[in-house]
Parts: sequence; C-alpha cells; structure tokens
Amino acid sequence: MSVLAIVLTCLDLVFAVALIILFLAQEGNDNGMGVVGGGSSDSFYNKQKGRTLEEKLKRFTLYCVLGFSVCSVLIYLCISRGW
Repeated sequence: MSVLAIVLTCLDLVFAVALIILFLAQEGNDNGMGVVGGGSSDSFYNKQKGRTLEEKLKRFTLYCVLGFSVCSVLIYLCISRGW
C-alpha cells in the first residue's frame, strides 16, 4: 500500500467519524401531520434559518459527505491502479 493510499485512508476515517458525530448531533424533522393541518411558514425561525446552528450542522454535514465520497473514490483509484 502506497503512502498516498494510507493518507487517504486516514482522511477517509476522519470524515467517517465526523459524519457519525454530525448526524447524531442534528435534530429530527418533526413535521408529521402538522403540515397537513396548515400553519404559518412565515415565522422568525424560517426567516433566520440560514443562521441557526441546525442549518450550519446540515451544511457542514454536506461538506463532510462530499469529502468522504471524493476521498473514497480516490482510495479506490489509488489501490486499483497502483499509484
């Protein structure tokens, strides 16, 4: 196994652990039947949604998923082609 494959594997493990932690830290989506009954979607929370901790966690989770995916593909290419 080359040095590049080892470094990518360690980086992949860091992304995997970060994804687990971020996934467990997020709150659930409890819309349920409240959506059927209607309700105001123009609340202060919805206007400030991009600035909340929950939205930042979602955004960081997306970045970790992308990093994990790219890193996994690079590991595959590195091992299969013998880089």
